[in-house]
Amino acid sequence: MLTDELVGRSFNKAARNRDLQAVIDRSKGSIEFKHQNISAVLLGLGQPWIEGYKPAANFQNALVDGVLRWLEARPEWLAPDRLSRAALNVPEAQGSLRIGPPPTVRNEPSPIDPAFMAAIGRKYDVAERDARNRALGKAGEECVLHHERRHLSAAGRDDLADKVRWTSVQDGDGFGFDIRSFETDGREKLIEVKTTNGWERTPFHISRNELAVAETRREEWCLMRLWNFARAPSAFTLDSPLSDHAQLTATSFLAELN
Repeated sequence: MLTDELVGRSFNKAARNRDLQAVIDRSKGSIEFKHQNISAVLLGLGQPWIEGYKPAANFQNALVDGVLRWLEARPEWLAPDRLSRAALNVPEAQGSLRIGPPPTVRNEPSPIDPAFMAAIGRKYDVAERDARNRALGKAGEECVLHHERRHLSAAGRDDLADKVRWTSVQDGDGFGFDIRSFETDGREKLIEVKTTNGWERTPFHISRNELAVAETRREEWCLMRLWNFARAPSAFTLDSPLSDHAQLTATSFLAELN
C-alpha cells in the first residue's frame, strides 16, 4: 500500500483490511492499529509511512526487528530510480523545491514523543543508514543542483545559474560541501546536502571535515536538509555554526557527529 501511495497508484485500504481479517483472524480495529504501529516504526527508522495510518506507539521490539528484516531484504525498495521524476522533483520536475523553516517543537509538533523516536533512531543508527545510501544522497544533491539553477534563472541571473557546480560529482568528495552556487547578488554559496526519505527530524551524520569547512567559511556555507524525499521533497537550511541551532530544534533532530 505504501509503495502504491508513493507512486500515485490507487488502492483500497478497507479491502486490504478485509483480506487480512480472513487470513489472520483479527478484528478490523486490531489490524488498523497494527498498521499504525508499523507507521510509528517507519517514522523512527527514517522512512515514509501510509498517510492514512497515523503513527501509534506501544509496540514490541519484535515489530521493529520485523520491519528491519523486510527493509534489509529489499534494498531496492524506495530506491530513487523506482520513483517518478516528478515525485523526486529533479531535472524535469515541475515547480521548485519547497523550502521552509527548520522544525521546532513549536512549529512542528511530533506525532509521537520525540525522545522515543530519537531512541529508535540511535539504536538502529538511522543516520548511518541514510549516509550509506549513496543513490539517495546523489538524488538529493541533484534535486538541489537543479533547484539552485532554477532559482537563479528566475531571478534573472542566468549568468550565475550557468556557473552552479555539482562539486561532489564534478570535482570529487572532500570539499566539505556538495553544491557550489550563488546568491542572486553574486556572493558564493556552498551547500552541503543531507537527504532522507523520513520526516524532518530524522537524525543525520555530518563529518568533521564538513564541520571544519562550515566553521572556516561561515559566510558562504549552509546545510540543506531534504526530507520526505520519496513522497514530496521538502527542505530547510541551517547556517553555520550548526551549534546555534541546537536550542531551536527538537532533541530528536540534532545532528549526530562522526
